[in-house]
Amino acid sequence: MNTYDAIVVGSGISGGWAAMELCKKGLKTIVLERGRQVEHIKDYPTTNLAPWELLHRNQNTKKIKEDQHIQVRGFCNEANSHFFVNDKEHPYVQKKPYDWIRGYHVGGRSLMWGRQCYRWSDLDFEANSKDGHGVDWPIRYKDIAPWYSYVEQFAGISGSKEGLPQLPDGDFLPPMEMNALETHVSESINQKFTDGRRMIIGRVANLTKGWNGRGPCQYRNLC
Repeated sequence: MNTYDAIVVGSGISGGWAAMELCKKGLKTIVLERGRQVEHIKDYPTTNLAPWELLHRNQNTKKIKEDQHIQVRGFCNEANSHFFVNDKEHPYVQKKPYDWIRGYHVGGRSLMWGRQCYRWSDLDFEANSKDGHGVDWPIRYKDIAPWYSYVEQFAGISGSKEGLPQLPDGDFLPPMEMNALETHVSESINQKFTDGRRMIIGRVANLTKGWNGRGPCQYRNLC
């Protein structure tokens, strides 16, 4: 009989990270995943296809809209629908409207997320207490800031430091450049508004340079 120090259920972002940390600490760890294995290249059949090379130009078909009627409210489209669950086969009860975006495979939603990465500020952590709704967070930004840095330094998050209290800066890779239109809009906002309103480049897990053994973004606009 095999014995383990730790059992992790699910291999998504949380489960995958937990398993990595446990293994780094020397614990014998097993990960249980209900979904299929995903093999690099073979299980990404549409990765190198341009939208016009897809049968429906990357538009959701009637069948996708019917079978994945909840998933299409997220990032599900013709190019990646094979990673999202069939909502007819995996229904769930909604007491209130709730879009449960899911993928049953090794890696879970770490293969399907939009890569946007923003730190919460104390405006977020203190909101319940100040508004009188819900339960106050037991932590504040200063408590979790080192862990934000820990994750950013591992994953590689590109972005610009802006000094905004509502959007704390992180440990960023160089930011992606805005295109001509974005630059024009950003400059126009800065000129017309004096209340601190800003338009900045997104903070994303897209590498602008090689990082931790991984190559930089190829800027194909096909993520």
